Amino acid sequence: MSEVILKGVSKVYPGNIKAVDNIDLHIKDQEFCVLVGPSGCGKSTTLRMIAGLEEISDGDISIGSRIVNDIPPKDRDIAMVFQNYALYPHMSVYENMAFGLKLRKFKKADIDVRVQEAAEILGIQDFLGRRPKALSGGQRQRVAVGRAIVRKPSVFLFDEPLSNLDAKMRLQMRAEISKLHTTLNTTMIYVTHDQVEAMTMADRIVIMKDGLIQQVGEPLDVYDNPANLFVAGFIGTPPMNSFTGSIKRDGDRLIFFNEIISLELSPAWKVKAEGYIDRKVVFGIRPEDLGFEDAELHADNHKMTATIEVVEPMGSETYLYLRTGDHQFIARIDAHRKASVGESVSLGCTMNKAHLFDAETELIIC
Repeated sequence: MSEVILKGVSKVYPGNIKAVDNIDLHIKDQEFCVLVGPSGCGKSTTLRMIAGLEEISDGDISIGSRIVNDIPPKDRDIAMVFQNYALYPHMSVYENMAFGLKLRKFKKADIDVRVQEAAEILGIQDFLGRRPKALSGGQRQRVAVGRAIVRKPSVFLFDEPLSNLDAKMRLQMRAEISKLHTTLNTTMIYVTHDQVEAMTMADRIVIMKDGLIQQVGEPLDVYDNPANLFVAGFIGTPPMNSFTGSIKRDGDRLIFFNEIISLELSPAWKVKAEGYIDRKVVFGIRPEDLGFEDAELHADNHKMTATIEVVEPMGSETYLYLRTGDHQFIARIDAHRKASVGESVSLGCTMNKAHLFDAETELIIC
């Protein structure tokens, strides 16, 4: 079993700076778990504590059946892939991949088998005689991954491994690492600030902010059911639109309103939203749930009017940056729908896809 369990784990730096604050996390055997969040949220510190490169201030970390708090990195049965590749420039690709095994006194024949196997998995057989400076960024990253594979660890740790690559290579390497997880059937923990990487690669994602875990779940579940306003805004490209306002009763209906918009809430929200009448709330709706195509399907009390400020064609779709009053928001529409800067438009809201948040606690209401 290669599960990784964190219980009450904290990291406090001098000056009482809490990088990680009493987190609990259970990463399952053979799971691909991605820690994601903005810079400074504690994700890399968490990974380094699992690796043993950072001493924990409190709590316990278990890998398999062992608590590893006091076990040095080399004895934790983990392998780590770094952002900057960390390859020895004076060694060939083969020597870089074999180096860790040599230090562990593996037989030469066994080292050769492992290096050749890893090279075949990663498609770098033709590069084994080259030095790192003769390789592209993507090829160097494959070598760094290969160096980890040859160790056959219980757990792979990836610390923002794709951040130095160009967009096309990142896309390719995302697929390569996902395929690698399927091939090796090993527990993988991956850190990134890029929520697209998290959404496309993970079995489960862990969203962090200010040293705290905000939500853990399968990518689509987190996308559809964010626990709070931070998660709603962080997960998704473009991010969820948010409007601060209040709820009022209008006969049997509940209305979200502010100085610029007025929208009838979904009847399914009635029980939970009743407790927030005349209280400040945040209405959230994703860009794809606003659009011209659906506008005629909505009653007038499910529509928003706005002026187009920017049209951003993306190929398969178009982003519209719109303004109503002092508020700017984004809609994602079909690429073939014509739209012009300065045009006044009416947008239909898919209300059963929207969310309400408590403006004070930022937690989801419904």
